[in-house]
Parts: sequence; structure tokens; C-alpha cells
Amino acid sequence: MAYIGAGYKVDNFKIFTVAIDYFMRHVISILVENKAGVLARITCLISGRGFNIDSLAVGETENPALSRITLVVKGDDAIVEQVKKQIGKIIDVIKVIDFTDEAFVERDLMLLKVNCPVGKRGEIIEIVDIFRGKIIDVGLKDLVIELAGTEDKLEAMTNLLRPYGIKELVQTGSVAIARGTK
Repeated sequence: MAYIGAGYKVDNFKIFTVAIDYFMRHVISILVENKAGVLARITCLISGRGFNIDSLAVGETENPALSRITLVVKGDDAIVEQVKKQIGKIIDVIKVIDFTDEAFVERDLMLLKVNCPVGKRGEIIEIVDIFRGKIIDVGLKDLVIELAGTEDKLEAMTNLLRPYGIKELVQTGSVAIARGTK
């Protein structure tokens, strides 16, 4: 046998192809005027350059006239730099910050509804407590849990709760802010 490709046998040896991710993860914060259409212009610019947006969160800032867009993208540093400069040229954009080389705090929010079998409620509550989550709704057969943290933390708790049966899961995009001065 002489097949070439991922997972095919070649003389009783299995060959696997390995995809290596050379692209850097960039967390980009964009301060914009709180106007209709700004988000669409920014996301069209990014997707037009062939980037997939891994995470997107938008919200009003302490100033109601401004919104902050937090994007997570993976890409070649030089191309991401070029895209940031193009985003900065959009009229409604006030400031673009790439947190990649800065000290920053990043969080996601997850809500999940977990099946709660009879006699297992205490185990589930214990897992939630370990991850500093909150039980925000209690039903006869399920619990709704809130957890904020890094993607890794959310994934770890999800993996521990999976055996109980996850009925529903909702997760926000990342939000980030620079650390305070020391």
C-alpha cells in the first residue's frame, strides 16, 4: 500500500500530517464613537483581509458617546499591524490598542445549564465553587451556572461538568483592559 495523506497507511506505517500554528494571537481594543455602522465597517475591513475573528465583544464605555470593541484574531504580526493602521484611519475610530505585547487582564463570561441528576447536586456545586462560579438559577432537574475567567478556566470547568450533561452553553467574546500602573 502506498497512500499519501493524513492517517493513511504506507507499508503498515501510519503517516499523520501536523498543522503548526505559526500565527500570534492578538487581543485588540478599539475605542470608537458610539454610532450605527462602525462595527460593520471594522469587521468588513478585517474579514476582507482574510482574518477570522475568534472573539468579538462590544459595549458602551463610561462615556455613553463611546463604545469599546474587543477583538481576538490570529495572524502574522506584520499583517495584523497593517490592519490596525487601516482600522485607525476609519473616521469614527478614536484609538486602537494591541494588547499582545502589554500587560493586560482578559475575561470571558459563560452561562451554562447543566443536568443535575438526583444526588449529584452537591458534586456540581463543589465544582462551581472551586472555579469561583455562581449558581444563578436552580431547577428541579438542572442548574444554571455563571463563570467569568480566561478561556482556559471556562474550558476546564466545562470539561469537568460535561459528564453530568450540559444542556446549553452560551459564552461571550473576550473583554480586555490594560493593567494599572505599578
